[in-house]
Amino acid sequence: MNAKEYLSQARWLDMRINSKLGQVESLHALATKATSTMSDVPPSGTRNVHRMEDIICKIVTLEDEINADIDRLVDLKREIAERVKMVQDMEYQSLLEKRYLCLMTWEQIAAETGCSVRNIHLMHGEALKKVTVPENLQ
Repeated sequence: MNAKEYLSQARWLDMRINSKLGQVESLHALATKATSTMSDVPPSGTRNVHRMEDIICKIVTLEDEINADIDRLVDLKREIAERVKMVQDMEYQSLLEKRYLCLMTWEQIAAETGCSVRNIHLMHGEALKKVTVPENLQ
């Protein structure tokens, strides 16, 4: 695993968490959706009475996964922050923190620093050369 792959793990994990949060939101909407049909005919008795229970179980399982992912993300960001602190150049440190810990876009970083996106990309390439990846991940 190279430096960019190592540092990008937090971004991908954050995206997975957000995706799962969207899934939970969708399941909550499904669970609270109430539809009724007015009819003179009594129900057939084949209605799925476990539907709500199944949805709730899926929500709980997904929320447990999200919590585990969040714990992993916090630990991963702590590891990444320690690796970034090892970079001697403060400008490179700042760039790496903005990109991989704050999850900012290249455009946001460029606007905040007053540099062009092209210069940010060039600096990023140099900054990555200064990051040491843990030996067990190389």
